[in-house]
Formats: sequence, C-alpha cells, structure tokens
Amino acid sequence: MNILVTGGAGYIGSHVAKALFRAGHHPVVYDNLSRGNRWAVQWGPLEHGDLLDESRLDQVFSKNQFDAVIHLAALAYVGESMSDAGQYFHNNVQGSLCLLRAMQRAAVKKIVFSSTCAVYGIPSAIPITEDTPPSPCNPYGESKRIVEQLLQWFGICHDFQWVALRYFNAAGCDPDGQIGELHDPEPHLIPSLLHALLTPGRSCPVFGTDYPTPDGTCIRDYIHVSDLAQAHLLSLNHLNHQGFSGPINLGTGQGHSVFELIAAIEHHTGLVVPIVFKPRRPGDPPQLVAAAQRGQEILNWVPSHSSLDQIISTAWAWSQKVASPLFQADLQSLSQSLLAMNSSLESKPKLETEHLTQSPIRALMP
Repeated sequence: MNILVTGGAGYIGSHVAKALFRAGHHPVVYDNLSRGNRWAVQWGPLEHGDLLDESRLDQVFSKNQFDAVIHLAALAYVGESMSDAGQYFHNNVQGSLCLLRAMQRAAVKKIVFSSTCAVYGIPSAIPITEDTPPSPCNPYGESKRIVEQLLQWFGICHDFQWVALRYFNAAGCDPDGQIGELHDPEPHLIPSLLHALLTPGRSCPVFGTDYPTPDGTCIRDYIHVSDLAQAHLLSLNHLNHQGFSGPINLGTGQGHSVFELIAAIEHHTGLVVPIVFKPRRPGDPPQLVAAAQRGQEILNWVPSHSSLDQIISTAWAWSQKVASPLFQADLQSLSQSLLAMNSSLESKPKLETEHLTQSPIRALMP
C-alpha cells in the first residue's frame, strides 16, 4: 500500500514509517519539520509541507496514488497548550480539517488518526474504557477530541473509514537503535530522566508530589513506541477489511508512578537520578491507565515490547548514543550533506525538489 504519513519525521511517526516499510508498504512522509527531524525520515521519501497549506497537500495527493493516510502531525505538549491554546486549535484542528478536505478531493477515504488519552481528562474510573465520555482538561486533549468529531462526521457524510488510536504514554526507542526520541527541549519524562543522568549538573523536574495516588506522583500507562507503530499497521488492515470506525485505546492496562519510574531507571542503570521537585503543572490528570481489551479484540494487537524493562533499556541505549560525540559529529555531517543535497536540487521543479529519496540519508546515519 502507498501510505501518506503526516508527521513522519517525528518520534512516533518515524517508527510508524519504519514499520510500514518493513511490512512491505510504501510510506511517504509529509512534514513541515518544525518539530520533526530530517534525519529520522529513512524509509521513504519526504514531501516537505504544512497541513495548513491546502495547495501543497493537493500537489502531494495528485502526485501520489495513496491508499490511506496515517495522520500523526500535531502539536502535542500539554503544558504548552495551556499557555498557547490558540496555536493548538489552529494547528491541530484546522490543519486536520485541511487534510481531510484534501483527502476528500483526492478520493482517499481511509485514515488512521493519532489521538490521545488526553481526550478523557480526569477520568471518573480507572482503567479507562473507550466508552468513557471525553472531557479534556487541556487544549491539547480538546484539539484531539474535536478532530475525532470531524472524523465521525466525515464518515457519516463522506463515507470515510477511520480509526482514532488513543495513545497512552509513548515511550522507549527503536530496538535496532536507528531512531529514537530527540526533542529540544525534551518534554517527556523518561528521556528527561535519562538525559539528567548523562549531563553533569543537570536535574530532572518532578511536577507534583501531592496527587491522590499511593506515592503522591502522577501515574501513567507507558507503551513502547514500536508497539504503537505495529498498531497502526493492524489498523490499516482492519480498515481494508471494512472494519468499524471509532476510537481504540493503546495502552498496557498497567500504570506506573513517577517515583516507580525513577526507581526502575536507577535499578537498570545503577545510577542515581538527580531530580528537583516542582509544583503541579496545570492540565495534568493524576492517573491515566488504559482498558486495552478493544485493541486486542478488534485489531488482534498485543504489546510485545512494553515491559518497563524493555522501555527503559531501549531508551537508555538511545540516550547514550545521542550523548556520544560520534553521534553529534555524524548528525552535523548529515545536516551538511542535506544542505548540499537541497542546494543541488534548487534548480529543479518544486515537486521534484521536495520529493527526496532516502537511500543516501540512511547511508549517512550512524
């Protein structure tokens, strides 16, 4: 299948693209690279563009005969959404609507959407089932809830088939060590804790120790990014077999507190994590743990990499790699090569310039 992967240069998107390629599909990444990494696009061509640019979307759809779309492109930081709600609704909601309209014009009617457990807000019961009424407590979660409603109406009005995968906490990195999580600044807990171990004088903030949980810190359901990627493949297969449209939780059904996570990292590395206590962040629910039966029953999805030990092991290996001078030198060399490649293509028509093949990029990666 020929699959458009929006946000495919990002953390989760790059793992999805790799899984698609290894399964024999042809992923085409669409990304504006505002938060994604060019070097992470290794398993298919990059079409550089913004979701809000409808003419660019139309160009990409007309150039490629897509069978389906996997839509991951979004702003995705809870704290940032609380300080700039307008940006989140503009990018996540309006951008998704532009994508859906482009799909409609191109007669592409299958989409797997990257949603989030943040649509639930502060749930009344744990674990959280898909029937729990959405009640987001931050603009990020609300933006995703609105896009789910758009999908529902495009299904009713325009015969779209869709699955909204409600991720719980994505974690870990590619077991092969080819790609991983690399943000600046880093908003996620596990890489932040590991970076603190590897950076002299650095500490990791722990936001809130007075939550109504057994140890006072937030509890989250951590799911390995490779298991998330596999769920996208299974979702495509589900839609190809005319499966139902709707939301599906992606989690393990087991929660871990921040203190439990710190203890597991210290056990794995043999090092003491330097932390600093901070007040709660606005918009953070005390506890988010999935009821994951629907994914197992409908997609036949069973996480195989999501033990806490596997998550920490792959994340620690990636963090050590990223911190090495060799990786930094290779990354600088790659960036220079990409600049040279882009310069050599400047005289070509735009569509050819934007559609860069990946084999030389993969050869340059460490």
